[in-house]
Amino acid sequence: MQIREGLALVEADLKDISASLAGLAREHRDTPVIGRSNLQQATPITFGYKMASILAGIERHRERLEQLKPRVLVGEFGGASGTLSSLEKGAMQTQAGLMKELGLGQPLISWHTVRDNFAEVGAFLELVGGSLGKIAMDVKLMMQTEVAEVFEPFAPGRGSSSTMPQKRNPISCLYIHANISVVRQLAASLMDAMVADHERSTGPWEIEWVALPEIFCLMSGALKQTKFILGGLEVDAVQMRRNIDLTHGLVMSEAVMMGLGPFIGREYAHDLVYDICREALAAKRPLVDLLVAHPEISKHVTREQLASFCDPMNNLGQAGVMVDRVLASLRD
Repeated sequence: MQIREGLALVEADLKDISASLAGLAREHRDTPVIGRSNLQQATPITFGYKMASILAGIERHRERLEQLKPRVLVGEFGGASGTLSSLEKGAMQTQAGLMKELGLGQPLISWHTVRDNFAEVGAFLELVGGSLGKIAMDVKLMMQTEVAEVFEPFAPGRGSSSTMPQKRNPISCLYIHANISVVRQLAASLMDAMVADHERSTGPWEIEWVALPEIFCLMSGALKQTKFILGGLEVDAVQMRRNIDLTHGLVMSEAVMMGLGPFIGREYAHDLVYDICREALAAKRPLVDLLVAHPEISKHVTREQLASFCDPMNNLGQAGVMVDRVLASLRD
């Protein structure tokens, strides 16, 4: 019954988080931002796409929560060994009446030492924590001074250092990270609690008494901090574009290679663009200038065509379509 009440709070928080992510995905459907692979700049995406990707995961958690309720919210009333042997008449009817009064499902069979239901709750909350951690991780990285693309909501004095007043630390992200790390360890302990002996165990289920309340409390804090971040996230679209342009077009090398492929062959285009990228990097010159100057390229395509290849807005793939698909799939 406490799990039922706790899951209702989690459900409400997930709905709020989903709504905030949906708002960000919708608003920034076409806002370009650099994609990152191994912490290095990759191909451009949109910030809406980034938010919609996380949103899809949150929606899967909401679906999981609905699916686990019938399995988890089931009562237990079975007596010493679970067989209701102490009730001479109407045993199953008595059990059914009790469960109805408590608002719980009637079990098919006693489950006193078959504790997968509690372990599933812990595993579910651990999964939710992983998604919250993903949000916190990306916000932390995007808040770095050298990146400065998004920020946690501002409040006077919040996030400043005791010795460095200029700092704006990712406070909520740190709390989320710490909470979900502990939840992960506690959820694992619930798997240990499943290893129970016979029909009334010698102790493993007491692990749940320690772990489950802590998991719910820690996840409540992580959910609250995530709602705070997403509800007032500051997005700097101008800085996002600046960061795309940091390499003077090098992040568009894939698009250039694919654009040249029909003229000179994909493999040759790959090797040629690779060499030109190295040259552009060393000379700190715009990629398009070196492409235009290369005779193997200029005889096939114009500067305008090359500039089109190097334009991030022309190379966002199906980001917008995918955002729309996620938004169209949202549950109430």
